[in-house]
Amino acid sequence: MNHTYLVTGGMGCLGAWALYHLHRQGKRAVCFDLSDDRHRLDLLLTPVEQAAITFVRGDLTDTQQVRDVFARHAITHVIHLAALQVPFCRANPPLGAQVNVTGTVNIFEAARNTGVRHLAMASSVAVYGPPELYGAGLLPADALVAPRTLYGVYKVANEMTAQVYWHEYAISSTVLRPYTVYGLGRDQGLTSEPTKAMLAAARGEDYTINFGGVMQFHFASDVARQFILASEQSSGGAHAFNLGGEPVAVAEVARLIMAARPGVRISTANTVLPFPAGCDGSALRAHAGEVYETPLAEGIAATIEAAAAWSDR
Repeated sequence: MNHTYLVTGGMGCLGAWALYHLHRQGKRAVCFDLSDDRHRLDLLLTPVEQAAITFVRGDLTDTQQVRDVFARHAITHVIHLAALQVPFCRANPPLGAQVNVTGTVNIFEAARNTGVRHLAMASSVAVYGPPELYGAGLLPADALVAPRTLYGVYKVANEMTAQVYWHEYAISSTVLRPYTVYGLGRDQGLTSEPTKAMLAAARGEDYTINFGGVMQFHFASDVARQFILASEQSSGGAHAFNLGGEPVAVAEVARLIMAARPGVRISTANTVLPFPAGCDGSALRAHAGEVYETPLAEGIAATIEAAAAWSDR
């Protein structure tokens, strides 16, 4: 069978990595994004390699545009990553709701109207509340959702939307909740600071990460591969999974960056983000069978090395 993968938000960090891996795997990919700025994708694929991808410039909030891209390109697999991140939702809440919530409804509607029966979709650890709401240990996927940002509220709405489309239309979905994603292309969003520190180190510059505390870190390449796998595994329901992993102090990330780039000084601030220290990923491991997890030191070193090589071009 001919399969075509739709990646929404393909010009973002995870979207670019998803397109990279789909290309590497020899799979047909369609990128749907309002932006035509390919600077993140340029970090990963040459112009010749990008020519194998179909790029559609469109607005996720336009119901007909979304439906048309499904129909015209015979979409069979969906990796829905497009969203406005925390700072943008805070700056413009109505637009954040339109893109993040209405846009997601449009994806489900397009799937329903074109016969797509399953999709993978990005949520976030931001659906949870601050650590003091919970007990000790890693939070299970079904822990209380109590977001403290509009972005988190919109993600909760999307997860509930997924459940309705399963119960009413039998469209299954796998929702993944990353924590702190790092790697090439992660240049915006609330938790982009560790990556910015890695990029500064690649330039030989000192940097202060503007928060501290403990959190889980996910290499962008791994997360993209997980989304591709999730789009291929029909879940028989509407399931939301934490990515999991070992919680790590931000100060340890700073130490690993300095170890990979001796001579630079990476420090952290005392601010702690309003999220739990870690979320349990065992449900995802049981469901997916395979979880991609590059060791943190290896992912950091690879990011710095790739950024340095790119800057030397």
